[in-house]
Amino acid sequence: MNEPVITVRNLRKEYRLRAAQRTLKSSVLGMVRGGAARGRRFVALDDVTFDVFPGETLGIIGANGAGKSTLLSLLTGTVKPTSGSLSVKGALSSLLELGAGFHPDLTGRENVFLYGAIMGIGRRQMRERFDSIVEFAGLEQFIDQPVKHYSSGMYVRLGFAVAVEVNPDILLVDEVLAVGDADFQRKCIRRMGEFRDSGKTMLIISHDLPTIQSISTRILFLDKGGILGIGDPQHMVEEYESLNRLRATRDVRREWGTGEARIAGVRFLDSGGAQVERVAWGSPVTAEVSFSAMKKIDNPVFGFALSDSAGRLIYGNNTQIEGFRIPFIEGEGRIRLVLDGVPMSSGLYLWSFSIHSSDHKVNYHRADNCFPLEVESEKQFEGLCHVPCHWEGLENG
Repeated sequence: MNEPVITVRNLRKEYRLRAAQRTLKSSVLGMVRGGAARGRRFVALDDVTFDVFPGETLGIIGANGAGKSTLLSLLTGTVKPTSGSLSVKGALSSLLELGAGFHPDLTGRENVFLYGAIMGIGRRQMRERFDSIVEFAGLEQFIDQPVKHYSSGMYVRLGFAVAVEVNPDILLVDEVLAVGDADFQRKCIRRMGEFRDSGKTMLIISHDLPTIQSISTRILFLDKGGILGIGDPQHMVEEYESLNRLRATRDVRREWGTGEARIAGVRFLDSGGAQVERVAWGSPVTAEVSFSAMKKIDNPVFGFALSDSAGRLIYGNNTQIEGFRIPFIEGEGRIRLVLDGVPMSSGLYLWSFSIHSSDHKVNYHRADNCFPLEVESEKQFEGLCHVPCHWEGLENG
């Protein structure tokens, strides 16, 4: 079996956050007291362990602040770990932030040779690669201009072209590719595919989940400085999206009621009966609601409501309004709510379900905004919901 080219063991990185000192007196008092001067600590990475093998493309995903960029900075050696160990075998090239490694007063041409020198590549070798770098970056007209006059997109194009053309064993790429235009992103993805096919190793950070899923052999899922998972790209992306959906309900969810009956859970099913977390506009979806009743409850009413991601109500209905009579519930059971076609535009929607008495005086259980479902839509319209309509009767003149 191949030996790993990157080995990370129990990696931890802490930063000390110092409180701003407003006066000389407060600064002196802080030093005297010790604790105030030290400030509080922020743990960016904690107990991170993994290996990367030759030829792998490891995608790294996670929310802002998960520790992704800190991890790549540790691998490049620009940041030192607080504890733990890491080793990197082979020449490493990185594109971690906009304009990193470029001197703003030097021209694009001069910065290309400067980057090569930093990588230990002589001027003759860089001259051989220079035309390819400029052509890939598409900067023939601007290569002799100081890079401080470059746009953000020009910075990225030159940086990526140089990082790849120096032919490293390992390439680290942060989210900076998002700055480039669509054509350049496609060029980058093709080049990364060629890089991977040649047996080289890549680590890539991106919030573009479809792209990182398509180019990665494995994905590392970071959250709050720790590893939540590493493995199959599709599974890791689904786990990340599922966590995001759950967190979207955190500030707007609310549960209350007498507890004599409860909503035990909700599963969203597609037309084939498979459980889903996202649906396409216009497609049918079934919400299978599990419940439990502590005692026999006569004539209960089941209700539901749809809200946007901020918890603003879009639509609500219940079994009483629809004339679906429920004689009683007792013990555990299930009931299904069927939408013949999802009318909402693209986005995350929060579903609420409730059980209450037929006279609306007793709420047994209300689970408000607790069940997220994502909708994907290519249908063009304004607002949150599509209302079927058509135009007719034009009279002119």
